[in-house]
Order: sequence, then structure tokens, then C-alpha cells
Amino acid sequence: MPSYLLLAAACCSALVGLLAAAPVLSTRALVLAASALLTGALLTFYLLGRAGRGLPFPLVAERGAPGGKGGSGDIAALGRLFEATMSGMREGVLVIDEEMRVIASNAAARNVFAYVEGRPDSRFLLELTQNQSIHDAFVDALRGEEGAEVKVEGQGPERKVFNLRVMPLGLGRGRAGRGAIGIFFDVTNLERLERVRQEFLSNVSHELRTPLTAILAFVETLEDGAVNDQENNRRFLSIIRKNAARMHTLIDDILELGAIEAGTVAIKPEGVSLRSVVADVYTAVAAKAEACRITLRNEVRPEVVVNADRQRLEQMLTNLVDNAIKFSGEGGTVSIGHEPGIFDAIHVTDTGEGIPSEHLERIFERFYRVDKARSREMGGTGLGLAIVKHLARAHGGEVAVRSKLGEGSTFTIRLPKNHAG
Repeated sequence: MPSYLLLAAACCSALVGLLAAAPVLSTRALVLAASALLTGALLTFYLLGRAGRGLPFPLVAERGAPGGKGGSGDIAALGRLFEATMSGMREGVLVIDEEMRVIASNAAARNVFAYVEGRPDSRFLLELTQNQSIHDAFVDALRGEEGAEVKVEGQGPERKVFNLRVMPLGLGRGRAGRGAIGIFFDVTNLERLERVRQEFLSNVSHELRTPLTAILAFVETLEDGAVNDQENNRRFLSIIRKNAARMHTLIDDILELGAIEAGTVAIKPEGVSLRSVVADVYTAVAAKAEACRITLRNEVRPEVVVNADRQRLEQMLTNLVDNAIKFSGEGGTVSIGHEPGIFDAIHVTDTGEGIPSEHLERIFERFYRVDKARSREMGGTGLGLAIVKHLARAHGGEVAVRSKLGEGSTFTIRLPKNHAG
């Protein structure tokens, strides 16, 4: 086989291997490697086109070039292989010539400019986008400069963020043979995850700062002589203990939620008596309910059996009942009932003040609170409902809420009759 055919096949194979390894490579490493491979591959196929009696550029709209002698059938086959590889890429590839006209693109690149009617091929770059960063990156590449990685935002109804890398590309002899190839990496999800990470760190820092500040303040007070104040020193120590316990609970909840989200928490569903589980939950919170004069009602029939991990089901119900007690007010009622159906629906209902409708969509988010000051005062970490949501999903089920101001709330856990996996 001629050397240029081997080079073309090697480029295609390396490109496929690169795409397979994409999830474990950094964005920058992936951009650099893909740029080099694509540039080599495109140059190779340009030479193949010239050697094969004027075959068109493999990604240009023209197709079905006539075969010929001298191995042109192999050339056409490799062209189809390369085009199939490019079409299957998630990264957008855009090739322009010296006049800033698009001469090649793949499906992913056309999605980048989806707001433009028709194919981008044969259009000037300015017809596709007015984004100055994109335009400057291609201009620099045409000048022979290796442009740095540029972050650009796509146009259209959905906000898309791309890392763009543009490399010079020789399409022939002389100045007229210059071109550039740009690769668009969609990093929208990475950007979203980074925002979530930053919000999480900010929330954790804030949640830890409050009890830590209280602990330091009362320790300093004791050091300044209050340790000998028989009337107040035990009260100060009690406040320190309370805030230390709050920090401990917060850290435990963070670790627990992280393990559940990572899928490292084993869920072992089995047939369990729901009434028995509810009884155990009520026993655990009885002292708190009595202190708040809350009546606890177990409305589950004795014969009801649900398919769940007993420990995790008890954890979910404890979180929900604990919240219900906190926000029901003195003299309220918290009840747990069961509704059969395609799913086993477990209802936790309280007679509290209810949740405003604008908060219902976000109530299961980490650290989201309807009344932040009141929740912290009652010792909440802001993670209880998020833990319930992820544990329900780990069972193959879901959790939902219905609430009306002044009439209380009902949280419903739906568990499948048979848990798969």
C-alpha cells in the first residue's frame, strides 16, 4: 500500500482512539492532540485528492467522484472512512480558506451555527457569526500563528459555551493555498458543573462559618475570665457544644450526600413492613415531638409491605418527619400513610404553615432553604431533603411535594414494587 494511504489510515485510527480516550483527557490536551491529528489527516486527504485525478476534498459537499486507475478506489474508501469519522465526532470542525470562506464542516460544527439557515459550506465566516473572538482566532491562524484556546459563547435560544482552537492549514502552494481549521469543544456542561462546584463550596463555607464563629467567640469569652462565672459558664459551654454538634452533623450530611451521589452507597431492597419502619422512626423523634407538642400518627395498615432498603427508608422518613416537626408549630400533627398503586406511595403529611409555591421547584436542592434564618436556628443543615431525593432515586423511585400556605405540606416517596439493580 502506498505510504500516503498508510498515513491516512494511521490518522483515522489515531483520531478514533483519541475520541475514545476523550473522557479521561484534559480539555487542553484534547484540543492540542485533536488539532494536530486533524491537520495531518486533512492535509493527507488533500494530497490524496490531488493524486486521485482531482477528487474533491473529503468533507466538501461534492460527493461520488468517479473512480479511476492507480488505486483511486482505495482513496475513495479512505475518504468515506474519514468523513464517517468526522461526522460521528461530538466536536465541531470548521475549515476555511484564505478568503475566510468555509470549505468544510462536520455535523457538530453545523450544530454550533444551527441558527443559520442551510449548510455553512461555501459561506463566508462573517455570514455565520459576528463573534469577534471567533473571527480573530481564524485570522490569526491564516497569518500562520497558532492561536491560544479561546472561550466563546454560541448564539441561539440555548446558552452554549465552546472552547475554540484554530490551527493554520496548508491547502496548496503559495499564499492562496492557506487555510485554517477550527475545533469547537462544547464545554457547556463543564461550565455548569463548575458553577455548581463553586456554589457548593460557597455554601459549605458559609454554613461552617456561622457555628465556628460562635464557638470561637464563646471560647474567647471563657478565656477572658468567664470560665469562673458560675452563672454563665455552663451556658457558654452548652452553646459551644451545640454549634460543634451542628458542624459535625453538617460534615456527616455532606459526606453522606457525596457517597449517595457517587453511587457508592449500596441499596439492598427487600420486603419490609412499612408500619414497623414508621414506628421506629417515631420512636427516634418522640422526645423532639413531645417537646413541640406534636402528635405523631401512624396511618399505615399492618399488612403493608414495601420493597426497600430498611435502613435507607428509615433515613428518608426520619429526615422528612424531622422537618415536619420543626415547621409544624406547637400542637400540630404529623402523619405517615401509604397509598398502593403501580408504585408504593408513602405520604408524610404535616399541619404546618406550608411552603410558598415559588420555592417548591427548588426545595430538594442542596442548601436550599425557604426560611434560612429559622432553619439554621433549628439546627438544619439544608441537606436533608437533597439526601431524601437521591436515596429515593437510588431505589429507582422519586420524591415529590405538595403544599399550600396555611394548610401544611405532604411529601411523597414513590418506590417501585420491584427494584432492579
